[in-house]
Amino acid sequence: MFRKRRTDNDEQTTEAGRDYHEVEVLMGQGMARLDAIRQIGVVEQTYYRWRKQYGGMGVDQLKELKRLQKENDRLRKAVSDLTLDKLILKEAARGNF
Repeated sequence: MFRKRRTDNDEQTTEAGRDYHEVEVLMGQGMARLDAIRQIGVVEQTYYRWRKQYGGMGVDQLKELKRLQKENDRLRKAVSDLTLDKLILKEAARGNF
C-alpha cells in the first residue's frame, strides 16, 4: 500500500514534488488532507516532510535545487581529494614516508 523509502535523485525529487502538488490540488478540490495523502499512497509524515522541503516550489525549482545539490557534493569531494593530496605531498616533502 505504501511506497518504499526513496533515495534522492533528480527523478524521485521531481516525483515527490509532483506528489506534494497532487495532494495540494486534491485538498483544493475539497478532499480532506488525510484522505488526499492516503490516495497518493504515502504516510502522513512523508507529506509533512515534503511540505517543509518543497512547499511553494515549482518543478523547475526542484530540478534546479537537485542540480545545485549534486554540484555541491561534487565540489566537496574535489576539495576533500585535493586536501588529502596536499597532506600526502607535505609528508613526502618532509621525508616522513
